[in-house]
This record gives sequence, structure tokens and C-alpha cells, in this order.
Amino acid sequence: MLVLRSLVFNALFYLNVVLLLVAALPAFVLPQRVMVAIATQWGRNSLWLLRVICDVKVDYRGRDRIPAGPLLVAAKHQSAWDTFALLPLFDNPTFVIKRELMWIPLFGWCSWKAGMIPVDRSAGKAALGAIATGARSALAEGRQIVIFPEGTRSPPGAEPDYKVGIAHLYKETGACCLPIALNSGLFWPRRRFMRYPGTITVEILDPIPPGLDRKVFLRRLERDIETATAGLVADGRRELSALGLADRGFASEDFASEDLPANRSDPADTPSA
Repeated sequence: MLVLRSLVFNALFYLNVVLLLVAALPAFVLPQRVMVAIATQWGRNSLWLLRVICDVKVDYRGRDRIPAGPLLVAAKHQSAWDTFALLPLFDNPTFVIKRELMWIPLFGWCSWKAGMIPVDRSAGKAALGAIATGARSALAEGRQIVIFPEGTRSPPGAEPDYKVGIAHLYKETGACCLPIALNSGLFWPRRRFMRYPGTITVEILDPIPPGLDRKVFLRRLERDIETATAGLVADGRRELSALGLADRGFASEDFASEDLPANRSDPADTPSA
């Protein structure tokens, strides 16, 4: 039954993507906020499909901690789920994304219209200036910039590998930073089509005010996110265990993937923030 539900969900998930991309075509001649609203609707539709078909719910904790106006949002990244499920939390969000995504027909064009911030990871440290420029422009427009500080998805329990890009943006923009912890990788594992029932928990943590030393900021960010994430993962594992699905959402082979973050000092990864 889990396999059938997962197959049905994945088929409808991608159909929803295609339909919304086609429906978004008229938005190219409309204000940017219209395209952002369509992206947010994609997030809501996907969450609804996931709940109805796979019995995967979401619990957003600490929404009252979200400051009004422009800010940096540094979120744990365990799953593709994170790319759409954080959209409904914010008024006018944008993401720092890989430049290659901007080349995908329709999807890339919509990302450009929505004002996403592309990063050329092959440019190494030179890309930091480009994303800082894009971030300052987005913040001036009152937007919320969502960044995955490790630069790629990591399975639950993997050793954290925070890049310096987020610290660079924090220092260069002088913006408040909102940390987010989650346990999505237990229920929507990376590079696997299975979707496991349960409750994905997103915990919005206390904002980090601007003005801290770059190293102090990065240590605090990693400590806050990883401590909260560890607790959420433990809760999620207990839930899966109660359903007889222990260890299904975080199979050991995930830890041997080429997608795991590279060495912290690798300049090709640092701009990914």
C-alpha cells in the first residue's frame, strides 16, 4: 500500500508542477508577486496531495517567531520537500538556487521571473559577491531569502557541514537571520520515491540579530539548527517506529551518496550557503 500511495502521489505531484508551469505563462507580463504567489500555491497543493494520498502531515512550530519584513532564512535541508513546503511561511520569499536550475525550460524561466537568486557553484569564492548583490537587492524589496547553509541535502543524522556562504551574506547584508530546523528526510527521503506516513515537523527558532562576528554567527547558527534538528529527528524516528516503519525513512545507503557535502574548505561549494 505504501508503494502504491507513493506512486500515485509522485505522478500527481509532477502533474501539478507541469500544470502550474503552463498556468504561469501569463504571469510573465504581470508583476513579480504574481509568480511568487503561483510558486506558493505549488507548495500548498503539494502539501495537500501529500497529506491526502500519503498521510504525511506537517506541523509548523514557532511561526510567531518570524519577524516582519526582509530577512535571511537559514533552513536545514534534508529533502526535496523543503523546497516547496517553506514557501507558504513567508510573505514574499525567494531562494538561493543552483544556476543550472535556471536553464530548465519553463521552470527556470519562472524562477527568473520570481526573482530567485542563482549561484554558479563552479565559480567558487567569486560567486559570493554575486549572490551578495542579489541578496541586497531582494532585501531592499522587503523579501525573505531562504538559504540552505549546507548547500545540498543531507540525510537525517549525517555530520553537518555548514558553508561560509551564509556567514558572508549575514555580514554583507546586515540582515537578521531566522534559523529553521526540520525532520523532513525521515518521511520524504532524498532520491527515493517512497513517502512514509507521519508528521514532518518544522521548528522556527529564535532569530539571530545582525552584528555578530562572522565566526560567532556561524557557530551559533549551526548549534541552534543542529540541536533542534536532532530532537525533531528523534521524535520522528519514534513515530515511524510506532507505525512499524523504523529506519525506512533514513536507509543506511543514503549516507554513501555523492550528494553528501564536500569538505568545508572546497571553494566550489561555499557560495551555496
